[in-house]
Formats: sequence, C-alpha cells, structure tokens
Amino acid sequence: MTSFVVTYTTRAGRRRQISLEAESPSQARRTLRKRGILPNTLVRKDLNGAPVASPPSRFALPKTSLLEERVTVKDKALFASKLSALVDAGVPILRGLELMRTQQRKPLMKRALTGMTRDVNQGDSLGNSMRRWPKVFDNLSIAMVEAGEAGGVLDETLARLAKLLEENYKLQNQVKSAMGYPVTVLAIAILVFLGMTIFLIPTFSTIFDQLGAELPLFTRMMLGLSQLLRSSFSILLVGSIMIGVYLFSRFYATPAGRRQVDGVLLKIPLFGDLLQKTSTAQFCRTMSSLSRAGVPILMSLEIVRETTSNSVIGDAIINSRNEVSEGLPLSTALAMKNVFPEMATSMLSIGEETGEMDAMLSKVADFYEDEVTTTVKALTSLLEPVMIVLVGIIVGSILLAMYLPMFSVFEKIR
Repeated sequence: MTSFVVTYTTRAGRRRQISLEAESPSQARRTLRKRGILPNTLVRKDLNGAPVASPPSRFALPKTSLLEERVTVKDKALFASKLSALVDAGVPILRGLELMRTQQRKPLMKRALTGMTRDVNQGDSLGNSMRRWPKVFDNLSIAMVEAGEAGGVLDETLARLAKLLEENYKLQNQVKSAMGYPVTVLAIAILVFLGMTIFLIPTFSTIFDQLGAELPLFTRMMLGLSQLLRSSFSILLVGSIMIGVYLFSRFYATPAGRRQVDGVLLKIPLFGDLLQKTSTAQFCRTMSSLSRAGVPILMSLEIVRETTSNSVIGDAIINSRNEVSEGLPLSTALAMKNVFPEMATSMLSIGEETGEMDAMLSKVADFYEDEVTTTVKALTSLLEPVMIVLVGIIVGSILLAMYLPMFSVFEKIR
C-alpha cells in the first residue's frame, strides 16, 4: 500500500488536505469517488512521509493556446462514440487512442489524444489521463469514464456518455434556435430602419425642399430623427450602448449579478418555461447516466451543477446536495427548492421508492425533451408573424413618412 496526500475543495469553498492509503493512484481516485470527493491534487508520499513531486512532463496540466479552436460538446460525443465502438470490438484502449489521434483534425484534441496515449502506455488509467486536459474533457466525461473503468464496462459507459452528450448538444441547439431567431430578425430590422433613416430620408428631404411642399408632422419627426442620427449624437449613442453592454457583462460575471439575471430569465413568459424544461431534461438525463454508471449521488449532483447554465437552478442543485448528505431524499430536497416542475420531482420520488431512480429519471428526461421540442415549435410559429409585423411597421413607417408629402405636392400641381 502507498500513502497519498489529497487536496480538495469543500462545498463551502475551503481547501482541505487528507491522507489516503491505496495501491495505485487509480485506486485512490476510486476510493475518493466513493466518498463523494473530487480531488484537486493527488500526490504520493515517500518513506519519510513527505510528498513526492510528480514528473512535470507527465503530470503537469498541458498548456493550451487561446487562439486554438475549442473542443465542442459534439467533438466529445464523437470521441466517446468512436472509442466505445473500438473497445466493444476488442481493440485495446492504447491502440484505439492511436487510431483516433491519426484521424483527428483539431490541434487541441490531437495533442490531448497524444498525451493520453503516452500516459496510458506508461500504465495510467484512461480517466486519470483525461483529467490532465481540462480544456478538452469536463468532469462529467471524466467521472463516467472512471466509473466504467472501475466496473469493467468501459464500452457501455462510453456509449452511454456519447448518447448523453449528443442529447445535451441537441437541447442546447434547440434553445439557441428558439432564442436566436427573434434576436436575429430584430437586429436586421433595426439595421434596416437605421439605414433608411440615415441614408434614404435625407435624399427625399432635398427633393421636398426644392418642391416647396408642406411637410406633415410625422414626416418632420422622421426628418428630425434622421438629422439627429447623422449628427455627433449618434457617436454618443453608440458609445453609451457599448458602455452599457460592458457594464452588464461585468455585472453578469459576478455571482450575485448572474443570479439576478438568471432569475429574471426564468420569469420571462414562454422563454422562462422553455429554460426550465431544458434544465429539467438536462438534469434528469445527466443524473440518470451518472447513476447508471455507478457514480455516487453526491458527486453526481456536484457534476450536474457544473453542467447547468442557469445559476439559480445550479444553486438549488448544490443546496440539495448538502441536504442529501444529511439524509434527506433527493426528490424532497429538490421539491423544497421549487425550481423543477412538480411532475419531475414526483416521478423522481417514485423512482427512489422503487429503487429504479436511473430508469425513472431517463423517462422524465424523455418527456421534457419532447416538451422542449414542442415549445420551440410553438415559439417559432408564434414569433414568425410577430417579427413579420414588426419589420412591416418599421419599413412602412419610413415609406409613409416619405410619401405623405407627395399628396400636398400633387395638390399644388393641380
């Protein structure tokens, strides 16, 4: 048995250090995982009890460039799917990593596979080698791989991980398409309005002055707006908008600011309901996969919290983790937070009572994924006519301001 020094961060954000006896680093990590501890560092002790520094060439976290193309959820899903197929076909993990490395195009992912191949060849576990590439693999992927290695079902766990990542990728795209459509159309409408107001209206203004036409009130208002936008006021306006966006981004970057903004987003009609259903589906799918892989529930909740984009829901999950550690059922702890639909927590409670929590969570995830798809279609069908009317009003107001003076010109000609 070898002694190890383990440092980790508690739920309160404090760093702690403990000693652990294990035969290998992989076994030490499995023991910590069963305790619900996610280690920051794991260092072997020498005969005198002093920590032994690990060789930097093997254990130091690799450096990555900010300009490199980042690894997406789709890339990680493809990695898990390919490796699962290779392992299931009887190909050794080392050979599988080498094959995937030669086919990889992204520099960051290729360097990660190169380092993982070297580490596995030196006797390290796949999960432990993945931990050295935090810019490539998240804690969800690492935990499931380590659980698969510990249970001897790596191929099944990788296949389950690939499906989970694909489902999460699909959900994210659905939400982005639902929220991106009105933003894109509105941005185009504003650009059209500004372009016509700044460049088109002044041309007609010169013609009206030459004809001596009496301008209606609405036309005079649009001409005034055009002059205002063509003056130095436009620079002040653009600068104010940029400062406002910068201040909002800084405010959202703070924990308190993000909680306030995310809380408001959950209360927005239609969109808030969509965000809640998406978070529920993602939470249930991830918890089901982690539970089926054998990851302890406390560690699963910590991982799920990291994958949640909404901080209000994330805080509810991590607070539920504290209550579960004190013996409260997960369904009861989540129901008290009132961030998930009642049906989801009720079905989770049934799953806990029957001992089929992972299967029940999977069914809940299927239901809410269908709900997200239905909600996205409903939002799109509702927003399409609204956006068309909005663009029509913007363009129509410009044309109306230009053509109203024509009637007085025609009367003068008569």
